[in-house]
Amino acid sequence: MLENWVVMPTCLPLVLRRCHVCASERFRTHGKFRVNANHKLIDVWLLALCTTCGETTKLTVLERTNVRSVRPGTLDRMHDNDPALAAELLQEPAMLRRNRIALDWTGAWRLDTGGPVGTHREVIDVSVRFAARIPVRPVRLIAQGCGLARAEAERLVEAGKLVSAVRLTGKLSGDFTFTLKR
Repeated sequence: MLENWVVMPTCLPLVLRRCHVCASERFRTHGKFRVNANHKLIDVWLLALCTTCGETTKLTVLERTNVRSVRPGTLDRMHDNDPALAAELLQEPAMLRRNRIALDWTGAWRLDTGGPVGTHREVIDVSVRFAARIPVRPVRLIAQGCGLARAEAERLVEAGKLVSAVRLTGKLSGDFTFTLKR
């Protein structure tokens, strides 16, 4: 029987960028946007506050873009400071590159296993789905979901009792399946 797990975000991740005031490297976003229109052109920024000194930084979302090229629904969401839109935009690789930032997902996600895992069975098949692109070590997820120590999960990988089509070492942020043999 295939079990389904979901890795879900619980809040917006921290933005990793150096603060020009206090040299801290972490900013917290709350989903607030700054929209500035100049005739037919629009600029939009996502605001982030330094976790140490509270200084505000602007992450560029749109720059000198024609207003008519922005969908009205998206523009309304920006004016309404929609945190879901902020989460979507922070997931876009183009925005991360444009602003030269990275995301810190520590403490901003949870694993939903849908109940207790049937560890009494000989073979457990699990499908793991990511609700957002959250980079996580698969061995850590498996250990957490099955109630194992991470070192024990790593020993199971080495012994060939924990197998998957994807590499279980390193980080990944895409859906995968695995099989645990007791």
